[in-house]
Amino acid sequence: MRSTIKEVSAAAGVSVTTVSRVLNNEPYVKPETRRRVEAAIAKLEFRPSVAARALAGQRSFQIALLYDNPSPYYIYSIQTGARAHCVERGFRVFFQECDITAPGLATEIAGLIAETHLDGVILSPPVSDSPIVIELLQRSKLPFVRIAPGADLDISPYVFINDEAAAEEVADHLVGLGHRRIGFIIGHPDHVSSRQRLTGFRRALARHDIAEDPTMIRQGYFDFDSGHRAGREMLAAAERPTAIFASNDDMAAGVLAAAHELGLPVPGDIAIAGFDDTDLARLVWPPLTTIRQPTRALAYAAAKMLIDAVEPGGQQLGHELIVRASTMGPGPA
Repeated sequence: MRSTIKEVSAAAGVSVTTVSRVLNNEPYVKPETRRRVEAAIAKLEFRPSVAARALAGQRSFQIALLYDNPSPYYIYSIQTGARAHCVERGFRVFFQECDITAPGLATEIAGLIAETHLDGVILSPPVSDSPIVIELLQRSKLPFVRIAPGADLDISPYVFINDEAAAEEVADHLVGLGHRRIGFIIGHPDHVSSRQRLTGFRRALARHDIAEDPTMIRQGYFDFDSGHRAGREMLAAAERPTAIFASNDDMAAGVLAAAHELGLPVPGDIAIAGFDDTDLARLVWPPLTTIRQPTRALAYAAAKMLIDAVEPGGQQLGHELIVRASTMGPGPA
């Protein structure tokens, strides 16, 4: 049978009110008391009812995560990170896909808020910079936390990585291997991170006194098809690059497919690097050199910030360059 909050309070030797405070992560609970309650919860395998908690107070213990991103690997990682923290805290999380360019965006989000009685919302990029969504949430007085926003950083809590520095590290890696003709595929234009990664790439080229070649810069959209298309264009050129850096792993996988189709050995004739370190980076052959963005940790941190109702401000997480078999020095001139 399901344990009750009264059984937890009896096992811990505290009141039901104290157990409730621990469950809601409220302050003014002594550390030793909190440990006793948590031990009793674990021993009794107590799982609080969201509905009962909602009836007992003003909170619904439900949040939503809004996303608009073509990469299924990125979105899955974001979802698992947010859900992991919500499970720990006894919250439900709704995942809502939306199109930030759709005319009915505001109506769609307003409907979600009205129907679910949310305690707050997590905005993932590019929704995190959508004026329509932000204005609606502010007007509704609904708390929100943003992942990797690019503007108005003082209006909400947010979590991010240094995209410019991360992209610069990839470019440094390729230059360090001897590459001088390096192609770059820009991410989706709606994402601030796309511009930040391009800036980091350009900064590395300038620091190494490598002139930027506009013919080796292509627009992508964070999906396989745009990476494949851009890759074929650059690799079919008379003076093709010896390395291509794509702004995410999906596009890098598209470049890799283009290289295979054209009979170009990777990394012998062309080195390829991506960004994110999604599962895809390890599934393709050869596996991709990429930036490990802590996507799951970003969403986990965002959920924690939202539930803890922290003040506006940013939390930066680290990144890591992961070198795999898709990069090496350039082939013979």
